[in-house]
Amino acid sequence: MKRIALFLIPLAAFVVLAVFLLRGLWLNPREVPSPLVGKPAPVFALPTLHAPDKKFASADMAGQVWVFNVWASWCTPCRQEHPLWNAFARKQLVPLIGLNYKDKGDAARGWLAELGDPYQVNVVDADGRLGIDFGVYGVPETFVIDKKGVIRFKHIGPITAEVLDRKIVPLIQQLQGES
Repeated sequence: MKRIALFLIPLAAFVVLAVFLLRGLWLNPREVPSPLVGKPAPVFALPTLHAPDKKFASADMAGQVWVFNVWASWCTPCRQEHPLWNAFARKQLVPLIGLNYKDKGDAARGWLAELGDPYQVNVVDADGRLGIDFGVYGVPETFVIDKKGVIRFKHIGPITAEVLDRKIVPLIQQLQGES
């Protein structure tokens, strides 16, 4: 009887582990839960891309719903999502603020000149510290921040038209209606 029990314990542990691993195969890697969703966005004041002598602070967005997009000129997926941000900015739903992440200023400005600049403001995170504060895994990443400065949504990877139309825009409209 003891031999059977000794055999069943490792078998049961293997089955449990296999179930967890198999479940992981059906999860969407873009939907990594962020511990920051529902918490205040990190406070910052950083130089702007187009006027490095001027600073832009998160406090400048107090009382507004806004979208914070982390991007870089060296990021191929950023180029993929950029036309969607250009179209989004033309609708003027909310301010779109860019976080130029670990990039060279001239390269970033040239990239925006070539592809269009949908951002109301771009802040420069040359050393990546603000990205760390926001829990950035890589670029691009996008955050929706409410009127009280609380992160309400995080998307890892390039935005798609579906994510924009079915998740971000409805959330923005909902948040704008809240007082």
